[in-house]
Amino acid sequence: MDSYYMNEALKEAKKAYDLGEVPIGCVIVRDGAIIGRGHNRTETDESATHHAEIMALKAADEATEGWRIGGDLYVTVEPCPMCMGAILNSRIERLIIGTDNPRFGAAGSVVNLAAFRAFNHSVDVTEGVCAEKCRALMQSFFKGLR
Repeated sequence: MDSYYMNEALKEAKKAYDLGEVPIGCVIVRDGAIIGRGHNRTETDESATHHAEIMALKAADEATEGWRIGGDLYVTVEPCPMCMGAILNSRIERLIIGTDNPRFGAAGSVVNLAAFRAFNHSVDVTEGVCAEKCRALMQSFFKGLR
């Protein structure tokens, strides 16, 4: 089932790609239903906070009428520290990552906020779901910039 939802996140990432954004996509699933979708919109919206995870969390906030979202968050690329903080604050239970983020990753690549025990919430992390597809989309995007 993880690959199904990661492919939904990849659809979001392709929307970002088509906008000329770094192609990262995200979906949030609770009780078997997608309650939030998002893709990077930082350049389009001229906002440093409009990452895929933040956009999906905002949509899930509206769908659930509350900030304690819970559920599973699928994202094509490992979250940055800002997004990891939002994931923890939203009480996401499980974080499923497509590929790592060796420059800004905050779920194990650079730092591991997901397992930082000083916080009052932690999140279970599953890595490498549809990794090749997620990595290939990122590589294609950055190759096109060069």
